[in-house]
Amino acid sequence: MRIVFMGTPVFAVNVLQGLIDHYEEEIVGVVSQPDKLVGRHHVLTPTPVKQLAIKYGIPVLQPEKIRKEYQAVLDLKPDIIITCAYGQIIPTEILEAPRLGCINVHASLLPKLRGGAPIHKAIIEDYKVTGVTIMYMDATMDTGDMISKVEVPILESDDLESLHDKLSDAGTQLLLETLPSIMDGTNSREKQKEEEATFAYNIKREEEHIDFSKSSREIFNLIRGLCPIPSANVLFDGCEMKVYHSIISSQKYIGKCGEIVDVTKQGIVVKTGDGAIVLTEIKPFGKKRMDASSYVNGVGAKNLIGKVFQ
Repeated sequence: MRIVFMGTPVFAVNVLQGLIDHYEEEIVGVVSQPDKLVGRHHVLTPTPVKQLAIKYGIPVLQPEKIRKEYQAVLDLKPDIIITCAYGQIIPTEILEAPRLGCINVHASLLPKLRGGAPIHKAIIEDYKVTGVTIMYMDATMDTGDMISKVEVPILESDDLESLHDKLSDAGTQLLLETLPSIMDGTNSREKQKEEEATFAYNIKREEEHIDFSKSSREIFNLIRGLCPIPSANVLFDGCEMKVYHSIISSQKYIGKCGEIVDVTKQGIVVKTGDGAIVLTEIKPFGKKRMDASSYVNGVGAKNLIGKVFQ
């Protein structure tokens, strides 16, 4: 068996580690996105998946554009290609090459949440349950036949980070349970119902900004669905303030949407379209991430109440 793995971010690291633990000798190559400049000092940094592959001495390919630079992948002569959050559209030449197909580990219960941000959108759109689907890849995004699924509940305490980790673990386990049947040709194969499809396109910069005219629940979900990266944000005194955590207030307040109507031990209370929300963890411009109560102690409650987040 000759296995090629294609993946890039932290989510895919756990999946690759699981493959290495069980099929290390069969993994003939890893394909990942090119190294990127990271941080204030623009340090050229390999992807998380590449770093793991190097640790185990697995050859790594990093084509700039896989649609044009696919021959090196074909030269590995894979029997199966396993992808997970690779980050580029894979050309037909690669999809059709492995005798056992090209399969993908996708972080949703397809056909729900097709696209590049299924974890973010599951929280933002207030899903109570999401999961992972193992599927065959085809020429269009996340539309291939499904092989297996596992459900993962979304708790009120979950944010992007915690749900990401749970789905990564669940996806790894599901892949390892599913692979033997794919390898011996006994796996199931189910077509997706197009009429049930929803989409989770990559988060746009403007979607990160909090609109306080929306309901408290919508704002609560946005904040936790973007925490810790890229994080939700507001404008305060003309500068961006990041918001990481919040709770929905049970108190009733009078004011205009976005107005700071109170400060409590929990944080900064802001009027919303249907009530109020308490911002509990923030990062003011030029400062470190902190509890909102610490920020209030520093600037003073009287200097906050009545001001409006833009």
